[in-house]
Amino acid sequence: MQGILYEEPSIWLFLLITVIMGGWGAWMTGRAIAITWRPYWNLILYLFILGAAVRFIHFALFGGTLLSVHYYAVDTIVMLIIGSLGFQYTRARQMTTQYRWLYERSGPFSWREKASATKG
Repeated sequence: MQGILYEEPSIWLFLLITVIMGGWGAWMTGRAIAITWRPYWNLILYLFILGAAVRFIHFALFGGTLLSVHYYAVDTIVMLIIGSLGFQYTRARQMTTQYRWLYERSGPFSWREKASATKG
């Protein structure tokens, strides 16, 4: 996997910087976008910026390549996955909390219309 997902000599640096630190930032960004009821495409824009910040941390602290399209894409894809999960988790909680007479949770990332709401 070294050379494909990360360029550092150890996978632990990739997990620490990209997955844990960057993932936490991506989750919180997704949560913030959902809480403010902004559309999903706003999240994508912010996560492209966060991907560049994570790439800079790899460069500044561990001597990684700053201007690498390949590793920027890997970092950003990880951010997009985790940020999308944070967005969807928060949106499902919002829909079932604020509109509890209409919706119920059908999983941690989804909701469905209540059976009593469809009866007229």
